[in-house]
Amino acid sequence: MEYTIRKMEKKDINQVQEVARTSWNTTYEGIIPLKIQESFLASAYSDEMMLKRLEVSSLYVAEKNGKTVGFANFSPVKEEGEVELGAIYLYKEYQGEGIGTALLQEGIKELNGARSVYISVEKENETGTNFYRSKGFTVVSEFDDDLEGHITKMYRMVLSL
Repeated sequence: MEYTIRKMEKKDINQVQEVARTSWNTTYEGIIPLKIQESFLASAYSDEMMLKRLEVSSLYVAEKNGKTVGFANFSPVKEEGEVELGAIYLYKEYQGEGIGTALLQEGIKELNGARSVYISVEKENETGTNFYRSKGFTVVSEFDDDLEGHITKMYRMVLSL
């Protein structure tokens, strides 16, 4: 289980984009049409958006044998001590090794003053919802999200720190 977690740098953008694309395609196959996935990923993970994320949020990468195998994206801590976990994505073959947990813990450790971490998870994403539940997140609400014209069923989950 040799992996390292570190803050993301500009040089990591291409590998992070690849992790996002591959893990989205694996996770949402049969849930979100591929065309909508590709459209969302092209805008949310464009070079421009990745540079902006680096400026305004906390990003961490997980590396194994010199290869980026996952990443996590946290918002800054808001006044009420709330943090939004935008993403934890890993290549499928690296899931279950403790890497997602390590990314979550690293982000939380760095978030001074955080009292709660919120995340929105696609309801049918069983891997994701089970992961967050196992880390102590609880569902606080359900809502429909319009993803480029495709309606997804979402869970709003929270972890109290």
